[in-house]
Amino acid sequence: MKKQIALTLTFLAAFVSLGYAQMQAWKLDKSHSSVGFAIDHMVISETKGEFDDFSLNVMADKADFTDAKYDITIQVKSINTKDAKRDEHLVGTDFFDAGQYPTITFKGVQFKKVSGKKYKAIGSLTMHGVTKQVTFDAVFNGIVKDPWGSTRAGLVLSGEIDRYAFGLKYNAMLEAGGAVIGQKVRISCSFELIKS
Repeated sequence: MKKQIALTLTFLAAFVSLGYAQMQAWKLDKSHSSVGFAIDHMVISETKGEFDDFSLNVMADKADFTDAKYDITIQVKSINTKDAKRDEHLVGTDFFDAGQYPTITFKGVQFKKVSGKKYKAIGSLTMHGVTKQVTFDAVFNGIVKDPWGSTRAGLVLSGEIDRYAFGLKYNAMLEAGGAVIGQKVRISCSFELIKS
């Protein structure tokens, strides 16, 4: 009986250990990563910006990352469009209302391979208190060993979201017609990860 209990405990320990082993963590190399966006301005041009403070958590075992579990958190107040006055307006109640909604989050539910390096990143985007399922185009550039012995992975996310769908509807109209600020926001993110 004691032998059977000991074998059962050994099996359970091995199972739990295997479960943890299958959850490989990847940490963000922020110095080689960025979260950017662009939006039409006055119909004739575009304004670009970035968020300087963000995090990305990834758990993945497969070399192609198709089993990846991941989530991104962006601090709204870190918005940077190279214009302090505009940034102050953007974090205020006309736009993001960072006092009430301090973060933007994207919780991935699937990282689906399409072909070659092309993927689809599917998940729930929460912004300005509204959550919508969105799909971003993704490019997974693979895994390499760096000169210092670390294992790294690189990926790029891009796509377009409708800011009106998230309650970000502030705008003004031009005399000649058309809106001062575009409704669609183009997203471009680049991430470099280090295997923990």
